[in-house]
Amino acid sequence: MSERVRLAVTGAAGRMGREVLSAATDRDDVEVVLAANRTPVEEVAGVPVRPVAEIDDLFEETMPDVLVDFTGPESSADYVSACADAGVAAVVGTTGFGDDGLATLDSAADSVPILKAANFSRGVAALRRAVREAVAALPGYDIEVTETHHNGKRDAPSGTANAVLEDIETVRGDAERVHGRVGDQPREDGEIGVHARRAGDVTGEHEVLVAGNHELLSLTHRAGARGVFAAGALDAAVWVAGRDAGRYDFDDVLDER
Repeated sequence: MSERVRLAVTGAAGRMGREVLSAATDRDDVEVVLAANRTPVEEVAGVPVRPVAEIDDLFEETMPDVLVDFTGPESSADYVSACADAGVAAVVGTTGFGDDGLATLDSAADSVPILKAANFSRGVAALRRAVREAVAALPGYDIEVTETHHNGKRDAPSGTANAVLEDIETVRGDAERVHGRVGDQPREDGEIGVHARRAGDVTGEHEVLVAGNHELLSLTHRAGARGVFAAGALDAAVWVAGRDAGRYDFDDVLDER
């Protein structure tokens, strides 16, 4: 789009909401027209924050092109439904959706473009592609997936770890996830060990360990700051604005840039 994309941000006072709003102020291709939050907050990154309970009226008042949402599964599904009613595209970085929440996103995508991704880091996208290639090249090797996040992270494994696990399962086909190990539990053929760690203020770390035949391959991604994800989400917002209704992924953005 030639004009600046009109942006709405929910969860404005949350970790990622603040990062998105801060990053948006440094860009010439987006304009924040709405920041909304569940609990009262005066402003974030110089942007006045409105009550998200009024999101339907706020959409009508501010007319955003795209909503960026990093909140929780239930609230995110509600906001995406509001997007469908208002004709607003949505970029969703929220993870931990159940079947009902995913069905809500699919339903909204009949009316507006919905771009959902477990992670908006270019490095993670590269990690996932490398993992798929490595797993395909090393049949029969053992695989362990470990992720580490800050102590406030709710879903485990993380959305990114689940995306990586799905990549592995697509290649392996017969893989079975084993979450942690305790007691007498020798490794079985076809297992994928899954380990979630929560500590301190770790932004995000994901490691895929592939071992066999007296050799070990470790593929690791570490995010040093949440600004990495905010920048990717804004790239996604610019890309998805004006697209046809449907479901999109961050890979769609990267493949065109």
